[in-house]
Amino acid sequence: MKLISKKLFIVLLFSLFAIGSLEAQSLKQQGTGADDIVPQGWSHSEAMGDLNKDGIADLAVMATPNFKEKMKIRDDGYEYNFNQPVLAIYFGTTGGQLRLWKQYDEVLPANEDEFCSYDISMEITNRGVLNFSIQLWCSMGSYGTTTNRYSYRFQDGDFFLIGKEEESAQRNTGEVEVNSENYLTWKRQVRKSNFTKKAPPREKWSRLEKRALEKLGERMLE
Repeated sequence: MKLISKKLFIVLLFSLFAIGSLEAQSLKQQGTGADDIVPQGWSHSEAMGDLNKDGIADLAVMATPNFKEKMKIRDDGYEYNFNQPVLAIYFGTTGGQLRLWKQYDEVLPANEDEFCSYDISMEITNRGVLNFSIQLWCSMGSYGTTTNRYSYRFQDGDFFLIGKEEESAQRNTGEVEVNSENYLTWKRQVRKSNFTKKAPPREKWSRLEKRALEKLGERMLE
């Protein structure tokens, strides 16, 4: 009986240690800012602004873990990070704390190889719109670059997509095409130009069929 109890104690001890390690490698449920919320060693960026229109600053955080199984070291020592980025929204409180509203684990794209990478940025406008810009750039295998932009607004208890834009550019020909969709006016604009020429861009407008707005949570770029 004593031997069994000792083994059980060891199993429980390792289980508690594993749980503690997991919690230490997760975003906090609340904190005073991004540096307080994001685990040490994770790369991150953030944007502050009033998302829910209560007069208190809120926080949007993009954080990329540094789990070793998703890291790759190049021969010259450069380290690639292929971990899945995490997006989290924190609402501010009157007490000065930021509390987690929702975390999205698979919304943002992750780098998948050594030759193509995503440059992701975000901002919160003065009107409380949450904007994302996702640029894909490849060092080989493609002459093109693409930039996708998404705009979300908090309404009716959730974040909804109110506009998106896709811009593609060809480095070899100079051709640029921008497709913009506005889900408040339900209009679509297509602009075509060439950065090697001085000709003005060509524009074409069309109407979109109205539909239910998409919630934040769907994987971007799909």
